[in-house]
Amino acid sequence: MGMIRLLSFLVFLLAVVALEPLAARAQSGRVQPTPTPQKEDSVKVVTEEIKVNVLAFDEEGKFVDNVKREDLVITENNILHQPSSVRRLPANVLIVMDTGGELRWMKNLDKTRAVANGLVSALKPQDSIALIQYSDKAEIVANWTSKKDDLRSAIGKTKFGQRSSFIKALNLAKDMLVASPRENKHLILITDGTDSSGSSSAKQTAMRGLLASDITVHVMSYTQMETSDIEPRTKAISNSPPRKALPDEVAAGLPNGARDIATAPKIGPTINLDRKLLKTMRARKADLEISEEQLTELADNTNGEMVNPLTYEEMLEKTGLVASRIDSSYVVTYSPKIPLEESREERNIIVTSKRPGLVVDARRKLVVSDIRR
Repeated sequence: MGMIRLLSFLVFLLAVVALEPLAARAQSGRVQPTPTPQKEDSVKVVTEEIKVNVLAFDEEGKFVDNVKREDLVITENNILHQPSSVRRLPANVLIVMDTGGELRWMKNLDKTRAVANGLVSALKPQDSIALIQYSDKAEIVANWTSKKDDLRSAIGKTKFGQRSSFIKALNLAKDMLVASPRENKHLILITDGTDSSGSSSAKQTAMRGLLASDITVHVMSYTQMETSDIEPRTKAISNSPPRKALPDEVAAGLPNGARDIATAPKIGPTINLDRKLLKTMRARKADLEISEEQLTELADNTNGEMVNPLTYEEMLEKTGLVASRIDSSYVVTYSPKIPLEESREERNIIVTSKRPGLVVDARRKLVVSDIRR
């Protein structure tokens, strides 16, 4: 009996030993959950880039076409920087035509059209050009194109209006240029810079918006012509013959008799006892003087050209100068040593030459606080 129990125990023990490898194999066949690898913390590196348009000439005033990065040095708020890139690129040129305003005599639709046509003709064929007109409202009359015949046709279709929506035109122009993929961006304003209804703060905000971009602003200004012409009407007694009572476009819409009176030449000194009119004329003159100062500052702070002639003929002649500045510019980029988010103060940028005989013309004010991110 004892022998039987001993044999049974040995059989049981052998069976257990034989089953252990099977159990181990069965256990190893289970699908083990794979631990999710822990991602290392990533470091986001943001490289900021500021663009400046730069003009480069030799000592005789001739354009230099081989400027390199090592030729230039950039000063931003007295901190030295080296350019990241120096390139010549076709330009995006947006022409804004002032075709309205209830109080103007020298500025008219035909003259503004002629100046716009002069600019289109003088710009290079590879430039992309668009047109905005503003009077009672601001609107796009030609989208980006290099087809100059299409642009001339669009200029010919612009219309006269009684009002002047200058602020709306500035905002529309900025949005249109910022959305453009090209990097060499220029805005040309053919204007007297006054607005019929906008506040001075709204005008300043619109101009600051341009300083927060990489847009170069050029101005073909009517302010001196208009100010000179309006001067006699700001005085109660004038020895100069009175000017036309109404702008040509307004007078043309009057009935025959009234049109003849409005357009008839006047002679001799005049005495003006209309105090309301005198007040209006003086306010208009003051508005023009403020606009001249604002437009000059805007062009200077964006490295643009300010054309403020005393005659229309001079304005038309200077269209070639503005076009040549646009087509002679380099796009220079650099990375600021102080990130824009770290310091939101205005940045005064000056580009100078390290190369003997190379004359560089470039300065820009950048309004960092208004940059959209």
